[in-house]
Amino acid sequence: MQGQSSGTATDLITGTESSSAESAGTAGIAGSAGTARAGRRRRRWPGWTIVALLAAWAIIRVFGLEQGSFVTQLMTVTPFGAGFAALTAIVTFLTRNRLASLCAALVCVVLTVTVLPRTFGTDPAPAATGTPLRVLTVNLFGRADARTVVDFVRKNDVEVFSALELTPAKVADLDAAGLKELMPYRVLQADWGATGSGLFAKHPVTPLENLFTPIGHNMPAAAMTLPSGGKVELVAIHPNPPLGRMVEEWNAALRALPSTSPTAFRVLAGDFNASLDHRALRDLLDRGYVDAAAAVGKALVPTWPNGRRVPPIITIDHILADKRAAVSRVEIVDVPRTDHRGVFAELRLPAGL
Repeated sequence: MQGQSSGTATDLITGTESSSAESAGTAGIAGSAGTARAGRRRRRWPGWTIVALLAAWAIIRVFGLEQGSFVTQLMTVTPFGAGFAALTAIVTFLTRNRLASLCAALVCVVLTVTVLPRTFGTDPAPAATGTPLRVLTVNLFGRADARTVVDFVRKNDVEVFSALELTPAKVADLDAAGLKELMPYRVLQADWGATGSGLFAKHPVTPLENLFTPIGHNMPAAAMTLPSGGKVELVAIHPNPPLGRMVEEWNAALRALPSTSPTAFRVLAGDFNASLDHRALRDLLDRGYVDAAAAVGKALVPTWPNGRRVPPIITIDHILADKRAAVSRVEIVDVPRTDHRGVFAELRLPAGL
């Protein structure tokens, strides 16, 4: 009896110890699993944060919800946002965050759909059978190389030159390089600094004083009489950029620009400080214009900044023409000593002009 009791007690003690060890082992495994899950969550939250920000970007872009200076400026780099979303999808996939990868891929698709058509061109051009009109716009930055500009005008038989950040000294430089002979007609509002602008023309022009109320820099308007007798209305565009508190002024400036008219053919050319990813510019296009570069699949070619260590990254210089025009050719022009690239468009006017 004594031995049996002893053995039973030993078994009880041993069994208790075994159960405790098993419980401890189970608790250890569970703790390790929990720690592992927590670690995975910690590793995944940066990826999800980036995906959420990209999704917000896509929603703002698609529905035109940009507000404030930072978000408005962010819209100009939407083409890069599509690439960043693709990179995020790859990285999150490789880190086994599959759901985040799928969401990033969807954002990439949405952003790509908004920008890729600019490389294909718009719908077939209207059957415009009128005379050609060749337009050049350059933000001269007050110091662009006049010889390069004049040589381009001569070589391409440019009929309208919209010049931004045009100073009195630069007018003199351009004329000394030969622009006075090529484009003797002009409506100029040259000024020191960034405010000056002007329209140079091959054919006679008449100032249009009350076409619209400019907001921002000088924006002269003129009616040019073509050799056929028809007239084209022209505006040199240069609103202030949407920086800081100027964002509301920038929106107002684009809203103030004239719409197209059934009784006039209009061309707006210049530095809009806006890209096609801005709702303000898209709203202007909806008022009857076509972006010449978009019409021929060149609207993703960046125009600013130029001549710096950083290559051009955004497209803010445009030629907008009445959508009744056909766009034959567009060229993005490098001009030394200015931070903008120029835009040249050859248009075909509607019959009767």
